[in-house]
Amino acid sequence: MEIPGGDLLFPLAMALLFGWLAVHCVRRLTAMARALRAGGRAAGVCVRIETEPYNRSDAERHVFSFRTPDGRTVEFEDLAGRGVKVGDEVTVAYDPAGPERTATVAGPGGWSPVLRYGLLAAGCGLAAAGFTAVFLFTAI
Repeated sequence: MEIPGGDLLFPLAMALLFGWLAVHCVRRLTAMARALRAGGRAAGVCVRIETEPYNRSDAERHVFSFRTPDGRTVEFEDLAGRGVKVGDEVTVAYDPAGPERTATVAGPGGWSPVLRYGLLAAGCGLAAAGFTAVFLFTAI
């Protein structure tokens, strides 16, 4: 059974997905840039590493924690290399006006956080542009 226009659905869905991912990465990138500019720094620690449900992939989510000068404990998720383990100490950069939204790992042990999200945003943006081109070429 053939669905009319079915050959257009896949490239359109992929263009939308990668476009959304690119926007998400750019938003995270701007939050990190604000945190790095604001100058808030604190010692943090990796508190847990979560794996995908049912071990369907090898993706890991690193959760870090730090304490603000007013005594609040803030937990956040960030990209980290395979070398980061639970209990590892890191340097956290954050904007004191909104530490929950802007916290990022800024210490050694991997690539710069800005570079990581910049590469992700660029890759997702290029993928979205490529799938959009395929969609438009197929539609014409």
